[in-house]
Amino acid sequence: MNNKPRRIAHLDMDAFYASVELLRYPELKGQAVLIGGGSSHRPIPKGDGTHEFSRIKDYVGRGVATTSTYAARALGIFSAMGIMKAAKLAPDVYLLPTDFDSYRHYSRLFKEAVGKIAPKIENRGIDEIYIDLSDHPQETRELASSLKHAVAEATSLTCSICVAPNKLLAKIGSDLDKPDGLTILNMEDVPTRIWPLPVKKVNGIGPKATERLASLGINTVGELSNADLGLLQTTFGSNYAGWLYNAARGIDDREISTESEPKVISRETTFDRDLHAVHDKAVLTEIFTDLCTRLARDLTKKGYRCKTVGIKIRYTDFRISTRDITIPVATADPAVIRRTAGECLRRVALEHRFRLLGVRASALIREADVSNERQVSQGMLFDDT
Repeated sequence: MNNKPRRIAHLDMDAFYASVELLRYPELKGQAVLIGGGSSHRPIPKGDGTHEFSRIKDYVGRGVATTSTYAARALGIFSAMGIMKAAKLAPDVYLLPTDFDSYRHYSRLFKEAVGKIAPKIENRGIDEIYIDLSDHPQETRELASSLKHAVAEATSLTCSICVAPNKLLAKIGSDLDKPDGLTILNMEDVPTRIWPLPVKKVNGIGPKATERLASLGINTVGELSNADLGLLQTTFGSNYAGWLYNAARGIDDREISTESEPKVISRETTFDRDLHAVHDKAVLTEIFTDLCTRLARDLTKKGYRCKTVGIKIRYTDFRISTRDITIPVATADPAVIRRTAGECLRRVALEHRFRLLGVRASALIREADVSNERQVSQGMLFDDT
């Protein structure tokens, strides 16, 4: 029987896409930069070896930020924000195109460097991993420092790492001391370091759950830990309430999974009010385009293409309709996903109001060199219904 204490690390690259771009354009170091433009926003080389960069104030379109530097985040510009909206906040922020080939290259480099020291890794995407260090002989802080050094040597990039008794605390902890953080958490640290945090900092408590908890007067993890379990069960149901109860106390028994190949990647949203395909066409079109954009981003981040695109609708009477279309060439292109999902929508009944809309990708294929720079076109979705 193995009685060694669990040591689970979460390693998260710091502002990963932006940091990769700053390796290429070091003159932007310390500047506010948004990553999310297209090929037309590639910097123009100048004779002195520097570059002429685009600014977000000159951007026209419906694209969204893939990520931003910490300096841009200080101005209120974050991932998934519309670029034109960001331009109203800080028009002089620099704009760079996305280059997923480079991001995947550096992703492979940092994971290979970690794997040489601690091979029991759970891949959580292009820029983050969990690592089981329980059986490693090295002392915890020294080991975490060795992992950070190996990543820096392999990539010239910084990462933040937290070592904790479980995945839940490790995930929270890796964000506590960013950037370039090294955090060690134990169960006795939960009251001092975790309980003061807002509940949204717990992975698994999304925006809607955060709002419902706030309506109960629960805003911090500490307040959640003191909440009445019966009240949580009434509000959220027994399963999620039980998870909330344990999460607030830092309890998580999940194991590291070294073989986690998803079968489906999806995005869906439940509306604040029931919508109709004709009367709410403009609103639905915007929602649908955003879902497709986010799904494409998820595919790219996880390193997949899909051969099947599908949709899901839940009507006001809770009936569910789904449709899928298989395409000839696997894709992670948001425009292709949107077009295909739109064709799926034309194959379902849209005369009734519905409360949920979702888009999913299946028949997934790992692809190490997908290029996903094209922007989603914003056509009207429900014109022919």
